[in-house]
Amino acid sequence: MSVHASMDDGLGKVVLDHPPLNILTREVMAGLRRELARLAQEPTLRVLILRAEGKHFSAGADVGEHLPPEYRELIPEFTETVDDLASFPLPVIAAVQGRCLGGGFELAMAADIIVATEGASFGQPEILLGVLPPAACAMLPLRLPHGLAAEIVLGGDAFAAEEAERIGLVRRVVPEAELGEATTEIARKMTRHSAAALRIGKRMLAGEPGPLRRALDRAGALYVDELMETEDAREGLQAFIEKRRPEWRHR
Repeated sequence: MSVHASMDDGLGKVVLDHPPLNILTREVMAGLRRELARLAQEPTLRVLILRAEGKHFSAGADVGEHLPPEYRELIPEFTETVDDLASFPLPVIAAVQGRCLGGGFELAMAADIIVATEGASFGQPEILLGVLPPAACAMLPLRLPHGLAAEIVLGGDAFAAEEAERIGLVRRVVPEAELGEATTEIARKMTRHSAAALRIGKRMLAGEPGPLRRALDRAGALYVDELMETEDAREGLQAFIEKRRPEWRHR
C-alpha cells in the first residue's frame, strides 16, 4: 500500500510509502483521503502525525498526470486532498525529512505544525515548468506576508528548513535522527487532553470556515481553465518529461 495508517493511545499516524520520492500520484492521494476519512471517525483520536518513509517526504505530484487531459481530474482531486488534511478535525503534525517540494510542500503546509530535519528542503518549483502550485497560491498568502508568498511561488527556488523555520512555516528543526522523537513529543503534549476540546480548539484556531476552501477552488479553477490553456504550461511539462530545456513562447 502506498499509504498506511495506525492509531495507538490517541495518537494516529498516516504514512506516505511510495518510494523512492513519495510522488503524489492520483492513486496515492486517493489512499490518503480514505485514511483521513477513516481516522476522522475515531472517537478517541486526539492528534494525527503525517510522515513519510524513505529519505524524502515528497518530491511532489506526478508531472505526467498534469498533462492533458488528466489534469482536469488531477487538480480538483489534489485540492480536495489538501483541504481534507487542512480541515481534519484534530491537530495534524507533519514530520518532514529530505525533499519537501511542490505538492509535497503543499501537503505539509496543510498540517497545523511542521517539524523538519536539518537537511530538509522546501520549495514550489512549478514555475520552472511554466505552471503554478494551486494549493500553495491559496495557503501561503494566509500564512505569510505577500512578498514572502510571492517569492516562494514566483521565484521557484528551494530553501532550507532553517529558513522555513525563520519565516514561520516550520515550528522546529531537529537532527534527522531525532525527527520521530521530536514530533511525538509535541503530539504527546496534546494527547493528554480531551478529544472534544481539541476538536473545538482546532475549529476556533481555524477562524471563520470557508476562506481556504474558496481559495483552493479559485486557484484550482484558474489552473484548469486558464493556466493549462497557455502554450508555455504544456511546453514546460512536456520538456520536463522529455528531460530538455523548455522553449518559452510567453503565451
